[in-house]
Amino acid sequence: MAEAVASAAIPTPAVSPSAPLPVKAVLPWALFGGLLMLVALYFVGAEQGATSVFSGAGVHEWVHDGRHLLGFPCH
Repeated sequence: MAEAVASAAIPTPAVSPSAPLPVKAVLPWALFGGLLMLVALYFVGAEQGATSVFSGAGVHEWVHDGRHLLGFPCH
């Protein structure tokens, strides 16, 4: 009996269906996110040697652990 009284006292919000997002609103953000992922993948996977954009080992040292975590060889 106490459970019925307690559950009746808690109001439940009405759930309205949400409208789908239009593709025109999502596409620029998806492209931006994909571009950021490609840049990050480049720096972790290929930023050393012949394709190096920056000279020195600074970028290599910053992404060294991520390189090993993702399985890229670097030694």
